[in-house]
Amino acid sequence: MSRIARWTTIVVAIGLFTVMALAGWRYGGGGGDELKFIENGIASWYGPGFHGRKTASGERYDQNDLTAAHKKLPLGSEATVTNVETGKSVEVEINDRGPYVPGRKIDLSKEAARQIGVLNDGTARVRIEATSEQLDPDGDGKPGEKPGK
Repeated sequence: MSRIARWTTIVVAIGLFTVMALAGWRYGGGGGDELKFIENGIASWYGPGFHGRKTASGERYDQNDLTAAHKKLPLGSEATVTNVETGKSVEVEINDRGPYVPGRKIDLSKEAARQIGVLNDGTARVRIEATSEQLDPDGDGKPGEKPGK
């Protein structure tokens, strides 16, 4: 094997390992308590204007429940949202799609926003995490959908 071919192989291998490592950081493998999803960004909240309306999951939105809208997480799954400034966390059920404001990662219900200190300012920097158990609450191997839904 020529010197150029050897170095090309090494560079390609390093690149593949880097891609696999980065993919594993975002969507790791493993057991129920291991993080499968991690995202950092801005959270906002929605409340009175949507209260009682149908969500993407078909449920009626209740601003007093611990729910959230997310663009990618499966409907019916759960996630832990942590306000990075206060350290306060809340577990929410993903029952809607959104947010539709550029730069935002998750829309929290009014109650979820209150619990982590987002209500007054309207937005906050958060960390969104989900374990395999949260992504598949009924344990059937399919993301989302809790028992009885």
